Amino acid sequence: MTRQRLAHLPTRPTWRCQACGIAWPCSAAKLNLLAEYREDRTALLICLATLRDEAVAHLNAEVPDGVASADMVERFTGWASAR
Repeated sequence: MTRQRLAHLPTRPTWRCQACGIAWPCSAAKLNLLAEYREDRTALLICLATLRDEAVAHLNAEVPDGVASADMVERFTGWASAR
């Protein structure tokens, strides 16, 4: 019997990685995204900002005190900014 490997994608509305269970984007997801968008950092940042806004909406509905905007910026886009 072979075990199916899950992709490192977000599970909504919790925004945890479906493969490893940590906050998405996890390290593996970041590496995959950097490889996928290696020729277009701007497109990566637009994609991540869109996902960040979706995550904020989901998490604010789920978490009693909401989520800190600065934390979400660093989590979703801060790591991917051009250095």
